[in-house]
Amino acid sequence: MPPIAFPHQIRLVRGTLSLHISHADQPLDTLLDIAERRNPKRAFLFVSKVLGRHIPVAPAAMRAAFTALADQLPDDLPGPVLVVGMAETATGLGAGVQQVLSRKRPDTLYLSTTRHSLGLPLLTVFREEHSHAADHLIHRPVDEAICQQLLQARSLVLVDDEASTGNTFINLVQALRAAGLSQLERIVTATLVDWSGDAVQTALGETASAISLLSGRWRWEPDIHAPAPEMPCVDTVARGAWTPDLSRDWGRLGVCATPSSGIPKANAVPGEKILVLGSSEFVWPPFLLAEQLAAQGADVRFGSTSRSPIATGLAIRHAFAFTDNYGLGIANFLYNVRPEDYDRVLLCVETAPDLVDPHLQQLIPNLEILTYAE
Repeated sequence: MPPIAFPHQIRLVRGTLSLHISHADQPLDTLLDIAERRNPKRAFLFVSKVLGRHIPVAPAAMRAAFTALADQLPDDLPGPVLVVGMAETATGLGAGVQQVLSRKRPDTLYLSTTRHSLGLPLLTVFREEHSHAADHLIHRPVDEAICQQLLQARSLVLVDDEASTGNTFINLVQALRAAGLSQLERIVTATLVDWSGDAVQTALGETASAISLLSGRWRWEPDIHAPAPEMPCVDTVARGAWTPDLSRDWGRLGVCATPSSGIPKANAVPGEKILVLGSSEFVWPPFLLAEQLAAQGADVRFGSTSRSPIATGLAIRHAFAFTDNYGLGIANFLYNVRPEDYDRVLLCVETAPDLVDPHLQQLIPNLEILTYAE
């Protein structure tokens, strides 16, 4: 077999990233860009252009992306089907995939991993070793019927924006099996971009398969003379000042239908330029708001705050830093947002509004803070 060619090369401060594309439903530069992590464990980051996280995007493009991904899922998955969205980046993507799947079959359940403890019993924990925040929590559903459906799942769909090695998926499957999901017959990794080759299938056997909008391989050649970056300390799963409203859970405790209620409320006029922002893992209800405002005729983009520390340059053209709104005292970031590009910027939070850092209001004078609708 001839060696793999890596025709796409991106020079970063700490080395050179080379890419080989083996399959693409859309062109590489339509789906993603590259940025440099402020993380000594891994220098590069694949930044999605259709996810609505680090690059604001039209909600219709997001809907098209997770619908295209969900449509690739096999029709013969034995049920119940558990869809898991990976925090923090893919909590909304996972909810979107599960929503599409639930319209085809009623035996689906959505569960999000999280880095925010709810103060409730955990089902399991696992690690994402290369991450700026390595620990993931999975809470045990408090609704016993949902909990039993989870434990009886025969198919598992793992959703993330990208898979670079597949190790995190492998860690998660092992943790779920150890926690009692002993009847899994099929496992599907569903990513916008998959660089992991056959790593998950090799580790888990013929029960595992993968779907994606783009797949390939990457190669990293480090510059041994480049200094390691300073990474802010954001690796925590501690409780902060936030007290969750468990009656409005959107996925951390398991939901059979991704919630369409509790959406932050706002109205728009046709042609108004609006940026809707989710916050941390809280992106699904804000995304639904963005769709509503677009349906009213507004020119809407969707993005989100993040605890992911990324250097400016390449895909990251602008960066704001501020303190998180969960009372953890950790850094949060907002990327590629120029307030002057919008008539209004709507920040949607699941916390109390007074937990939002006032410094963010100074950075974005046209910011409005929205909470869950009553």
